[in-house]
Amino acid sequence: MSSVPALRTTDLIGRDAELEQLTAQLGIRMSVGAPAEQAARAMLLAGDAGVGKTRLLISLRDAALEAGWQAVVGHCLDLADSSLPYLPFSEVLGRVMAEHPDVASRVLEQHPTLARLQPGRRIRSSETASGDQALDRGNVYDAFGDLLSAVAEQAPLLVMVEDAHWADESTRDMLSYLFSRPVPGVSLVVSYRADDLHRRHPLRRQVAEWMRLRGVDRLQLEPLADDAVRRLVRALHPATMSEAEYVSIVDRAEGNPFFVEELVGAAWSGQVPGELADLLLVHLDRLDDTTRQVVRLVSVAGRQVSHGLLAAVSDLGSTELEAALRTAVEAHVLVASRGGTYAFRHALLGEAVYDDLLPGERMRLHADFVSALGEGRAIGTAAELAQHARRADDRPVAIRASIEAGEEALAVGGPSEAATHLLDALELIDTSRTPVPDVDPHALARRCAEALVAAGRVPKAVKVLRARLATLPTDGADSGTDRGQLLTTLASALMLTDTTESPHEIASEAVELLRDGPPKLLAKALSVHAETMRSWRADEARTAALEALEIAERNDLTSLAVELHTTLAGLDPAGGEDPGTGWRAAAERARRAGLIEPELRALYFLGRLHHDRGELDRAVEVYGEVLARSEVGGLAWSPYPAEARLLLAVAMTHQGRLDEAWALLDVTGQDPPMAYEWLYFAHQMLITIGIRGDTHSKALERLRDYWRSDGLTAISAGSAELMRAASAGDAAVALTVYDEVVAAVVPLWHDWFQARLRLSTLVIGAFATAAAHQSADERAAAAADVERVHADGARVIDFYAPYDHSHGPEYRMWVARRAAEHLRWRWLAQVEPPSAEELVAAWRAAEETALDYGSVPEVAQARVRLAGVLRATGDAAGARQVADLAREAAHAMRARALLAELTVQGSTASPAASTEVAMLTPRESEILALVAEGRTNGEIGKQLFISTKTVSVHVSNVLAKLDAASRTEAAALARRRGLL
Repeated sequence: MSSVPALRTTDLIGRDAELEQLTAQLGIRMSVGAPAEQAARAMLLAGDAGVGKTRLLISLRDAALEAGWQAVVGHCLDLADSSLPYLPFSEVLGRVMAEHPDVASRVLEQHPTLARLQPGRRIRSSETASGDQALDRGNVYDAFGDLLSAVAEQAPLLVMVEDAHWADESTRDMLSYLFSRPVPGVSLVVSYRADDLHRRHPLRRQVAEWMRLRGVDRLQLEPLADDAVRRLVRALHPATMSEAEYVSIVDRAEGNPFFVEELVGAAWSGQVPGELADLLLVHLDRLDDTTRQVVRLVSVAGRQVSHGLLAAVSDLGSTELEAALRTAVEAHVLVASRGGTYAFRHALLGEAVYDDLLPGERMRLHADFVSALGEGRAIGTAAELAQHARRADDRPVAIRASIEAGEEALAVGGPSEAATHLLDALELIDTSRTPVPDVDPHALARRCAEALVAAGRVPKAVKVLRARLATLPTDGADSGTDRGQLLTTLASALMLTDTTESPHEIASEAVELLRDGPPKLLAKALSVHAETMRSWRADEARTAALEALEIAERNDLTSLAVELHTTLAGLDPAGGEDPGTGWRAAAERARRAGLIEPELRALYFLGRLHHDRGELDRAVEVYGEVLARSEVGGLAWSPYPAEARLLLAVAMTHQGRLDEAWALLDVTGQDPPMAYEWLYFAHQMLITIGIRGDTHSKALERLRDYWRSDGLTAISAGSAELMRAASAGDAAVALTVYDEVVAAVVPLWHDWFQARLRLSTLVIGAFATAAAHQSADERAAAAADVERVHADGARVIDFYAPYDHSHGPEYRMWVARRAAEHLRWRWLAQVEPPSAEELVAAWRAAEETALDYGSVPEVAQARVRLAGVLRATGDAAGARQVADLAREAAHAMRARALLAELTVQGSTASPAASTEVAMLTPRESEILALVAEGRTNGEIGKQLFISTKTVSVHVSNVLAKLDAASRTEAAALARRRGLL
C-alpha cells in the first residue's frame, strides 16, 4: 500500500489462529501427533486490501526463523503493463546472493542463465528477443528450483511471494511450476488481494488451477472480530476512550486493520482520511463511466438501497442499470443481497465515494431521491426521506419526515434513534426563516426531550428544553401554557440527573402557570410536583399527588392515573401495609395497562427498598426484573433501568460476586449514554483497584473529568482512590482525594450527603494505617486532620438522625466502622488510646453490622482489622480464627490488599527456611517491627497493651538473638535477613 497511516503497531492482534494454521500446515511447527507428510508445502494467502496479510507473513517469518528455518521474500509491484518478468524471484535471488554467496555462485556456474535475473542486471525486453541472450523458460524454472534446493540443504526454507494480484505472466508461470513440482525442504506462501480478482483477472483462473494441485492449500484471511478490533485500537491509542468512539471505529472499519489504523489516526474527524480515501477510490478506476455513475448514486442512497429505488432515481434503462450493477458487484465494489438491495462491500468505500462528489452534484442527487420517495415512485422509509430532504435543503419535507421518523422509532422501542430524528427537526425549524404549518415547535421540543430521557441522555434533554424556553415571550396566555408544559417536562428531567437547579421550584412554577389550564396539563404538573417532594416533604407530596389523581380520574386520564398510583405507592401505604407491597401492586397495575415507564419506576423503587433493608438477594432479583422489562420496552438506557444496572452490580459486589458485577457493567459494544458508561467504569475501578488492589492510575485520572457532573461517579471513583491510598498508608493523598470528592459532590447534592460517612471513614482508616509507620511528631500533626474528618462524619449522623428510613443496615455498618477506625487511629497514634477491651468491642461491632448487611468485602475488611487488634491484645487464638475467615474471603475475591494486610500482621505462615526466623517468638517479631519504625519502648508498650519494662526485656532478647549492639543495628540486620 502506498499510503502510510499515522499510527502502526507491531503486535499481531486477532490472528493467532491463522498463524497457528500456517505454521502447522507448512511444517514449521507441526501439531502434536501429526505426520510430517500431511503438511501442505504451499499455501495461498488471500484477503482484502489492508486485512493484515503482510503483518501475518511477518509473524510467520519470525516463527520460521525461531524454529531454525531460513526465510526469503519477493514482492510483486503495481507497474501496470511495465512489470518486469520474474520480479519477485529477482528479489529472492538477490537476497540469496547476499546471505549465501557461495551457494549462489555454485548454482550460477551451473545455470548461467540465472544471472540474467540478478537485481541491477535486468536486460531490456527488446534485447531478449533473439539469440543466445533469450531466456529459455524451462532453463529458468530448473535453475531457480536448483537454487532453492541448494539453499534448503543448509536448513528448511520458507519462500514468500507477496501481492501476486500484480504478478506478471512469467511470475505466475514460475509459481505454477513451483506449485506443481515442490522442492524438498522448501515451503512456499503466496499472498494476493481477493477483492482485486474480478471476473477477468488473470490470477483468478490460475488460483483455481493451483487449488487442484496436491499439497497446495488456501487460507482466506477474514476481517478481525470486534473484540480484536478493540484490542488493536487500544494498542494504537492507549488512552482511555469512550464506548461511542470504540463503536464508531468498529462499525466503520468492518474488521480491516488498515482501516482501523487510519481511522484512529484521523482524530475522530468523521471524514474518511485522505490517504485511505485515495486507496479506496482506486477500486473505481477500473470501472466504466456508466458503472461509476451508478456507484455514485448508491453512495448518495446511504448504507444500502433497494433496486426499485435505484431504478426510480436513475435515468438509465433497466438493462443498462442491471449491467452496471453486475459490473460493480463483480468488481467487488458492491454486494447484492437476496432481499433485492445493494450496499458497498466496505462501508468506508461508500463514504469515500460520497465525499468525492461535488456539493452541487450531491444536492441534485438527493433531490432526485426526495422526488422519487415523495411521489411514491419507490418505496422507502420516513427516515430515508428525511435524510435526502435535509441534504437536498428541502426543509419543509425534511422537518415533517424527521418527525414522522421519530414517532415511528418511538413506536418500535427506539428512543435513541427517535431523539436523533426529532433533534434534526428542531434544528431545521430553528434555522428556518419561515415557520412550517401544522408543526408546534414547543410540543416538538417536549417530545424530543421525552425521547432523550428515554434514551438516557438527560443532560441533552435539559439543554433542549432550556433552549426552547428561551424563545418564549414573557407574557401572553398562550406563552404561559407553553411555558408551563415546558417547565413540567424540565422539572421531570432534572429529577433524573445531578444538577444545581431546583426541580421543586421549577415544578411549583409550572403548577401556578397551569392552574387555569386544561385538566390534563394541570394534573401532569401536579404529578411532577409531587415527585420532586417525595424524598423530603412526604405530606405535601401526598397532597399534590392525590389532587392530581382526582383530576385524572374525573377526566378519564387513565395513563396519568396509573403513573400517579405509582407515585403514591411510595408515599401512602394503604392500611399501614409494607411499602414493598405497594410498589409491587403499582408495577402490576402499570403492566396491565401496558405502561412500561411507570412499571420500571415502581420496580426500581421496590429494588431500592430491598437494597436499603439489606435484603440483597431480593434486591438482586428485582433489579434483574427491571433490566429484563426494559429490554422488552426498548428502554435499556432510560434512567431507572440504567441506574438499576449499577445498583445490581453494587449489590452483587456486596455479595462477593465481583466477577459477575464487573461483567454486568462491561458495556462493550452496547454504546450507552456516556454518563452511564463512566459511572459503570467507576464502579469497575472500585472493584479492580479498591477491592482487588490492582493499579490503573490513568483510568482514575480520566474519571475525574466526570466528578463534577455526576455525584455517583465521583463517589465510586473517589472511593477507589481512597482505598488505594489507605492500602499504601498514604494519609495525605487520602485526605486530598476526600476533599476533592466533597468539593465535587456538595454542589450537586448537599453538604451532608450520606456517602460522606463512608468516605470520611475510609480516610480515618488511611490515617490509622499510616500512624503505624509515623514518628510521634507526625502523628501529632495528623490529629487535627483526623478530627476534622471525624467531625464531618458526626455531622452526617446528626443530619440523618431524624429520618428513621435512612437508618438501614448499610448506614449502621458505616457508623460502627467509623467508630472502630477512629479508635484504631487513636490506638496506633497513641492519642488518648482506648483500652484493649474498648478497641476489641468496637471491631466486634463493626464485624457484626457488616454481617447484618451481608457485605462480603466489608466483613472481610472488618475481620482483617479485628485480627490485628486481637493479635496486639494477646488473643493469638482468636486472631488466628478471625484471620483465617478473612483470608478465605480475600482469596475468593482476589483482594490482594486484604491479603497484604494480613501478611503485615504476621498472620500468614512464616517463610520456610532460615534459622534467623525461628529464633524470634511472634511477640519479639512484633516488637522488632515497631523498633524498626523508630518507636520508643513506651510507645510500643502502649500500642501492644504491655508494660514498658516488658518491652525492654523483649528488646534485650531480640538484640541478643540477632547479635546486635544497638536498636539501629538490629533493624538493619532484620531487614537484611528478611525478618521485616
